[in-house]
Amino acid sequence: MKYVLSFFFVFCFIFLAFFGVSCLYAKIFPLKYQNEIAVASQTFEVDPVLVASVINSESSFNSVAVSAKGAEGLMQILPTTAEYLAKKLKYGDYDLKNPEDNIMLGTYYLSLLFDDFDDEVLVLCSYNAGPTNVKNWLSNDDCFDKNNNLKIPFKETKEYVEKCLRAKKYYNTKRDAFEI
Repeated sequence: MKYVLSFFFVFCFIFLAFFGVSCLYAKIFPLKYQNEIAVASQTFEVDPVLVASVINSESSFNSVAVSAKGAEGLMQILPTTAEYLAKKLKYGDYDLKNPEDNIMLGTYYLSLLFDDFDDEVLVLCSYNAGPTNVKNWLSNDDCFDKNNNLKIPFKETKEYVEKCLRAKKYYNTKRDAFEI
């Protein structure tokens, strides 16, 4: 019995050493809809790795996710925001639960935020907390430390940005998955 248990633990250790990390990363950082991400990213000139990171952080690639606040789909877009984006983009009928529509509208929104802020962290803050909040932070000296770095005042937004940047680090290793 002692040898059976020893063999079992050695087997488990070897299995985890070779396959476990990959399995774990695949669960934490799923990767779907690469073509839709690539097309939207190319259309709106947004890094596809950032788009995948936002999708991971917003919905874990669940196309039918709905938040408590009513945000829908992969990129968790509020219906009112989607309506605004679709009109601005002259995008016809859309369904926020449709991955192609959701990724197209969400990526367009990221591109608009980049037009306003031109800084990835500020764009992520805006995507999560809204551009008005971020503009208010930028005009408030209390939101900066002594080295003039932004102190994100919303805990949820700070954690969201950290989660997106962690995901981006992983998806960067999969950049070739977004080639058209």
